[in-house]
Amino acid sequence: MQFNYQARTKNGLVQVGVVEVSTRKDAVALLQKEGLYITHIEEITPRPFYFKQIDLLNRAGRKDIMMFCRELALMLKSGVGLVESLRALADQTGKSVFREQIIGISTDIEGGVYFSEALAKYPKVFSNFFINIIKAGEASGKLSESLNYLAQHLEREYNLVSKIKSGMTYPAFILVVFLGIGGLGIFMVLPSFKETLTSLDVKLPPLTQVVLGFGDWVRSWWWLCLIIITVLVIFFWRYFKTQEGKEIVGKIALKMPILGKTIRKVYLTRFTENLSTLILAGLPITQALDIVSGATGNRTYQKIILETQEGVRRGESMSAVLEKHPKDIPGLVTQMIKVGERTGRLDESLMNVANFYESEVNRNIDALIDIIEPLLIVILGGMVALLMISILVPVYKGVSSFGA
Repeated sequence: MQFNYQARTKNGLVQVGVVEVSTRKDAVALLQKEGLYITHIEEITPRPFYFKQIDLLNRAGRKDIMMFCRELALMLKSGVGLVESLRALADQTGKSVFREQIIGISTDIEGGVYFSEALAKYPKVFSNFFINIIKAGEASGKLSESLNYLAQHLEREYNLVSKIKSGMTYPAFILVVFLGIGGLGIFMVLPSFKETLTSLDVKLPPLTQVVLGFGDWVRSWWWLCLIIITVLVIFFWRYFKTQEGKEIVGKIALKMPILGKTIRKVYLTRFTENLSTLILAGLPITQALDIVSGATGNRTYQKIILETQEGVRRGESMSAVLEKHPKDIPGLVTQMIKVGERTGRLDESLMNVANFYESEVNRNIDALIDIIEPLLIVILGGMVALLMISILVPVYKGVSSFGA
């Protein structure tokens, strides 16, 4: 059996943790043997499986991690101890899973573990990028400044992702409406009109025959369609999680006619902003490039960054290596990096590039929304119009022949 406990040490420090023993009495005896004064102890009861699904809603998101960094940096700068700060943040957070993780981190630190090592136990919450910046802060004695760098980085990333998601919300809504209207027409409207149309003594137009035939086929084989769609979704979802699948998706994304340029700018923003943050935090350029290569999210750029890392190790400049890839790394990026290398302000040059491309991405997304909105409305209206024409034309002919 497992028991959660809260206790105080002889020095008055609060300690929280979990013990695994046979009975509650054994748990109390074990903690007292370690010199702890127990203030609270309770058994951890196994929860039904559906609570695990609910826990997904209580995990930390981008915004939660960002606020965690900002508040922790502020408390450390104000002179509050790291463990005490973490305890206070754990009490403030409204997400139970994240609260437990913060408490676990503070308990590890009390036990003598470095902050970065305690964070590394939660790789799904704190990325390799995050942990390496904390390590740099610990080594330099500037942990609060490192947390500020992280907060700024996470805020920029959060704003960029939010912008992209908001740009996709309207098209997704239109698509759902289109599928809803299509399903309503096939399963409810067409069957009621089919009897009326077939009772008319007129030859049905080809468009009407196609629409009615398609409706009959979908109603008869809807289960097969559902199975095929489910299998395809699972297959592509699993395939695109493999290295080969990620590489193919990355190449396709960069070559897309309209979206390709915007996607390329997103990767360039991520590359330059991440690298600037790591350099500003004090990491060596080769280590920073290695971390950024894994955080870029595109195999094409990952290969270019790793090649740049090898070049820097051989004594080449970053700009000299990046100039070999003019298709993927624009001249603006290489020129700004070259200026940063000459002036010794590489982090500032990279951040200027990131700011420029972030603005470009925002403008491109707004422009795409302005194009997609009327285009989707026209397509949706056209499909509805075809459905109405396929129904009304034979009805009109039937009424005309009856009047004659």
